[in-house]
Amino acid sequence: MIGRINHIAIAVPDVEKAAMYWRDALGTDVSAVENLPEHGVRIVFVNAPNGKVELMEPLGAASPITLFLQRNPDGGMHHICYEVKDIAAACDHLIAKGARVLGDGNPKTGAHGNPVVFLHPKDFNGTLIELEEVR
Repeated sequence: MIGRINHIAIAVPDVEKAAMYWRDALGTDVSAVENLPEHGVRIVFVNAPNGKVELMEPLGAASPITLFLQRNPDGGMHHICYEVKDIAAACDHLIAKGARVLGDGNPKTGAHGNPVVFLHPKDFNGTLIELEEVR
């Protein structure tokens, strides 16, 4: 059902500072900072030959990343994003297996302009899972 890993997301207290460090220390290509108000985050993608890392900073106090950073002030791994061909079918399958889709269950538009949903971390050994529909 799932496809390849699209990205691994890391919550950081300062996305611009983190992006500069990843760029300078690891010699990676980083994208421009992008605000995603619907998700409450500012993001940068670190591009590697075999995948991406998404660095995320809270966009306002109501951001879901705010609580994560209160518990982990230096930041840390937040979620893994997998690609799926049909997000509605994937959600139906997962719900039938007992997994919980977060929020109202309806996909939102993600950073790449594609539909995304998040799955409850308690259903996946403490790991938040994002599904992104990619065709």
